[in-house]
Amino acid sequence: MELNPAIADLSSMDRMAHFRDRLARSIRGVGVRQVRLASGLVLFAYLISHFVNHALGNISMEALAGGVYWHTRFWQFPPVGIVFYASCVTHAALGIWALYQRRQFRWKAIEPLQLVLGLSIPALIITHIVGVRLGQALFGHEKLYPQVFFAYWIVWPLKAWLMYAVITVAWVHGCIGLHFWLRMKAFYRIAAPFLLAVAVLIPTLAMLGLYQGGRNVVDNDSVEWRAENLAPDKVGTSAEQAVLSNIEDYFLIGYLGLLVLVLLAKGARAIYERRGGMIALSYGNGRTIKVPKGLSVLEASLRYNVPHASVCGGRARCSTCRIRVIGDCSTLPEPSPREAFVLGRVGTSDPSIRLACQLRPAADLSFFQLFMPHTMSANAHASQPSKIGQERYLVSLFVDMRGSTQLAEKRLPFDTVFIVNRFLGAVSQAVIDNGGQPNQFVGDGMLALFGLATGQRNACRQALKAAAAIAANVEELNQFLSHDLREPIRFGIGIHGGEVIVGDIGYRDHMVFTALGDAVNVAARLQDMTKTLACEAIVSEEVRVSAGLAADDLPQQEVAIRGRAEPMIVRIVANAQALSAMVDGAVAAA
Repeated sequence: MELNPAIADLSSMDRMAHFRDRLARSIRGVGVRQVRLASGLVLFAYLISHFVNHALGNISMEALAGGVYWHTRFWQFPPVGIVFYASCVTHAALGIWALYQRRQFRWKAIEPLQLVLGLSIPALIITHIVGVRLGQALFGHEKLYPQVFFAYWIVWPLKAWLMYAVITVAWVHGCIGLHFWLRMKAFYRIAAPFLLAVAVLIPTLAMLGLYQGGRNVVDNDSVEWRAENLAPDKVGTSAEQAVLSNIEDYFLIGYLGLLVLVLLAKGARAIYERRGGMIALSYGNGRTIKVPKGLSVLEASLRYNVPHASVCGGRARCSTCRIRVIGDCSTLPEPSPREAFVLGRVGTSDPSIRLACQLRPAADLSFFQLFMPHTMSANAHASQPSKIGQERYLVSLFVDMRGSTQLAEKRLPFDTVFIVNRFLGAVSQAVIDNGGQPNQFVGDGMLALFGLATGQRNACRQALKAAAAIAANVEELNQFLSHDLREPIRFGIGIHGGEVIVGDIGYRDHMVFTALGDAVNVAARLQDMTKTLACEAIVSEEVRVSAGLAADDLPQQEVAIRGRAEPMIVRIVANAQALSAMVDGAVAAA
């Protein structure tokens, strides 16, 4: 395995410290939702395996028997089995905890639907689990497809419909969870139609396979068939079946009783919170609401119909619900590890910045929202919402014109605007020619984004090629304006890549599409450093490695970034035009 060149240059002790820091940051980002996601993915993988096995019934009973052999061999392999059963218990427990913890159900209808479906699964599958898996573990029964089909299609036909209901409920529950996980991924918009086709095809084929297998058993039912397939060693004795039936009944009573206890606990908590007093939440715009203690700020907003931005639905997977607390922050609860991780991702250490979905104040609180909800795009109809944030990897390129202040002092305003516009035009053309998008113009500077329609490596290479093209275009502009300029136009470029939130930002008719995040801020800081380091461009090590440039192509330097606790390794580019040949060399080497 090859190490990141930036890490390989470090000593072994520094390398270990680097990996420990990365591991610590990763652990801080793990919370209940991450555990729920991991356990859910394991269970969804089991569903896919089991449903594909069911689909073999469309071929023959022999195909079903062969498929279930390999299915059970894999999932009953001890390490896999431990992970699977741990995921079952963990996911079910977290579902019950979610029922207790959830104080507000005014989210989109799909979220309470997912919770109800998930909580119904244990009650729906207990018959199958006890009859097949527990019967095998306790009494050595060998109930496979023939035995199950006989029980469901001949003895208790209603159970066949129950099996179809279980397939539908479990699959829909899992698909909703995957949708919530993937919906902010860059590829999801493109992949969604194909994933939908697969999501419909797999359970449909599974149900058809079960139907074909059931028909096969019904058609072949005979005295000889029953003697061969319904022997006591396969389906058990009457006494053993009675024991299994009692276990099933006790589980259902216990599980339903547990759900009732959770609902009673929710009611008791609501009474306790109201008796504990109400607190006032002031939104900074003159609106104040009274809410019971224990609600998060986002839950309070939704309960009292106060618009509040939240792209991820209160799952602490985005930062769009951020608020800035007004006044003393010392009495607020400490951020949870997950909240601290999200806030760290957006590069803020300000204690007054908190996530509304995680902050549960115990006293009166005044704040204002950093992202206003229900904003409208400039080209959108008034009844349609703006493009909400999407998390994705982008490369940010900041470029700034040097000496524009002195330029303005010695020229008429319109002449200065003309020169600045020519500069920005040259920069924008270089960005567009290399697959980027000019995004924001701030005075004589510009932010360009790469990766909106391509992958990480290609985006990094496009940004480096664009920097080289900017240098070439500015050189041509200097030649064109040589008789008007006392000194040639100089510039600085900063390039960095990382996960950002992209979407429409602004107010009403003044919306712009842009990117927000640590990667954008770092690119701006690097551009500013080109002044003190006397170079044309500074490229982060992240971009250099992703683009595939050789480690000795550019000089390396460790710099301190304002707003970051740790120094950062960057590459100094004295002549930006040289980047084009370096990228071409990396492409040829690949």
